[in-house]
Amino acid sequence: MSKLNYRGLPGIAAGLVLLVSPALAENVQAADSAKAVKVTPILTTLNTSSGQPIVMPQKDVQISVSTYDIPAGAKLPEHKHPHPRYGYMQSGTLRVTNLDANKTETYSAGSFILEAVDQWHKAENIGSEPVKLLVIDVKPKGAVATVLKAD
Repeated sequence: MSKLNYRGLPGIAAGLVLLVSPALAENVQAADSAKAVKVTPILTTLNTSSGQPIVMPQKDVQISVSTYDIPAGAKLPEHKHPHPRYGYMQSGTLRVTNLDANKTETYSAGSFILEAVDQWHKAENIGSEPVKLLVIDVKPKGAVATVLKAD
């Protein structure tokens, strides 16, 4: 009587399953590659930096993604954003003063900013290194993202 070798059975069984179901094979590969993925939550919120509820444009939405490089000591003029704007601080230190809400916040590398909608504010780089800021605007198609305050 021949002796059955059980060590090879898991491999054979896995091979048979993969032959039977190509979709299952894709799921197994996806699960294996997902093991290296690390998700670190940065922010979960329902409100902007000044406490407003987040409201999105209802149709013809345009997404714009930009990077801002703000030199040390630079000051941004008073302005507002008529539509939702989100920022991720890649480096530096930025102080934002909301003139309508009379509130000042300081953001550093790793911070996520949900800018106030349609409220006047100004910002300045208060650190010794440049601010690198990734900005995402969500607005109706063709709308402006920023309105400067007239003198």
